Amino acid sequence: MSTKKTLQNINEIKLTRRQLMSGSGALGGLLLTGCDTQFYKPPVIREGFMGVADVMTMASQRMLLSNQQLVQEHDASEITKNFPVWNQSNPDDEEYQRLRAGNYADWRLPITGLVNNPVSLSLEDLKRMPRRTQTTMHICEQGWSAIAQWTGAPLMSVLEAAGGITTEAKYIMIDAYGGWYEGYDMFDAVHPQTILAYGMNGKDVPLGNGAPVRLRVERHCGYKQLKFIKSIQVVSSVEGFGRGTGGLNSDFGFHWYAGA
Repeated sequence: MSTKKTLQNINEIKLTRRQLMSGSGALGGLLLTGCDTQFYKPPVIREGFMGVADVMTMASQRMLLSNQQLVQEHDASEITKNFPVWNQSNPDDEEYQRLRAGNYADWRLPITGLVNNPVSLSLEDLKRMPRRTQTTMHICEQGWSAIAQWTGAPLMSVLEAAGGITTEAKYIMIDAYGGWYEGYDMFDAVHPQTILAYGMNGKDVPLGNGAPVRLRVERHCGYKQLKFIKSIQVVSSVEGFGRGTGGLNSDFGFHWYAGA
């Protein structure tokens, strides 16, 4: 079969809202107001066999995870001592350094775009929300893994604080200090273990691990776990962000879907 024909067939792989809702009652009203169809494919499909591999990997994993299963959670005794600090560890950003000097008292998280009530949340606002604590394994694409305990507000709760998403919403684009940005679809955004973590191993998230808030989207490899969160925008398309592939990593050749 030709690559072109294979891609055409892949484009037809989809999950309807009803199928998605039947998998987990925890998805709640967000998906009722979200997009009608959830595709089992990245927002942009690369040409050739790399594009085919991207979609087939994502489609097969999504089928296996269609009931929104939880990632394995570990005992506190398994927490890794000296959790690695990887890549960006202290953004060379004037605004970030000002916030850091003030112990993040002035840090705000804007939630904008296709939401019913755009808001700007402080760190204390996040801490007043329902919290989730989970001890999970971080799997780095560079070949190492480590276990840590994370505490934070579920991303679903944060979106609800903004009045919920509109019917056009398909992706969550997250910007971080230091120039990083990544996109996530609603299937991952509403998963119970997708949290904005402000706590690590019973303390505040350390500087090198993404203070004051980092994303934990536990079913993905490390490069999707954005540190130093700056803003969240709900959108219908990833066009207009970087090179338009859905994230900085995919802009430079990594897979957009980093399911582990």
